[in-house]
Amino acid sequence: MSTGENVAEAVEIEQLSRTYQRKRDEQPRLALDHVELRIQSGEVHGLLGPNGAGKTTLCKILSTVLLPTSGTVRVAGHDVVTETDAVRRLIGIAFGGERGLYTRLTARQNLMYWSALYRQSSREARTRVGSLLHRVGLADRADERVETFSRGMKQRLHLARALVGDPRVLILDEPTVGMDPVAARDFRVLVGELRTEGRTILITTHDMAEAEAVCDRVSLIDGGRLVATEDPRTIGRWLSAYERITAEVVGSDLADRLQQLPGVAAVRTEGPGRVIVETDAEGACAEVLRVLVGAGVTSISTGRPTLEDVYLKVVGDRGLVVR
Repeated sequence: MSTGENVAEAVEIEQLSRTYQRKRDEQPRLALDHVELRIQSGEVHGLLGPNGAGKTTLCKILSTVLLPTSGTVRVAGHDVVTETDAVRRLIGIAFGGERGLYTRLTARQNLMYWSALYRQSSREARTRVGSLLHRVGLADRADERVETFSRGMKQRLHLARALVGDPRVLILDEPTVGMDPVAARDFRVLVGELRTEGRTILITTHDMAEAEAVCDRVSLIDGGRLVATEDPRTIGRWLSAYERITAEVVGSDLADRLQQLPGVAAVRTEGPGRVIVETDAEGACAEVLRVLVGAGVTSISTGRPTLEDVYLKVVGDRGLVVR
């Protein structure tokens, strides 16, 4: 297959595993464990997981930076191991941070350099670079050194760099880290525009709100294993079931009563009269609050647990299978 233009599945991952071993006598660490995933052409797919879950390792394998230990990975029909050059012509990558940016050069010079690596003519490069700088909101800072940029501005420049080669598949690793709310909103608009252009986008994040806003589907990854692939609204409902209520001046009798309520996973005491109630079912939080208020408790706060907490509950209690 000469191009990836008409391939129905932009990304095909079969039984992908990756291990790391820094020293010969060290036990190998499994970063990815028999991952199976297919992403359709034109899809915006989110990879949701805590730090260390395997998201970045998967992105590096897709972008030919790392080799799989076992399994196969194809991008637009091309194998990432045996057809590396073909894959690289089809993808754009934004890993974020300082990597890949030359901070003593201007934003325009950075993008012109990358255009040259794609062997674009000077005329074509100038036109495309100017358009990209405008698209990511850096046109007014185009000729300033990148070392003067904020973290969010550098992240926007990464996005522009990922688009220099006019890729069919975009791999964006934590693309909104460091962005202010306005820039993050503009990023979501940009993703929508790129989708209408027919590009396939893989976004890694641990921000559920971001995933819900831009993704067609979301894969939840934990400990290198793919736990589930669902519509983001479905995973959002899973997360919304887990809430944490903290209350002050609660007697032991009331704490015991709370423990018996449907959907209450745990009631912990922290200091005299202070309890933390964790729920694992929709609607349970409202019932806990009703009981607390009815008992005259007025010092109450609610919040969500971390994604890491939720993953432990989802994997341990829901019995989800690896897909």
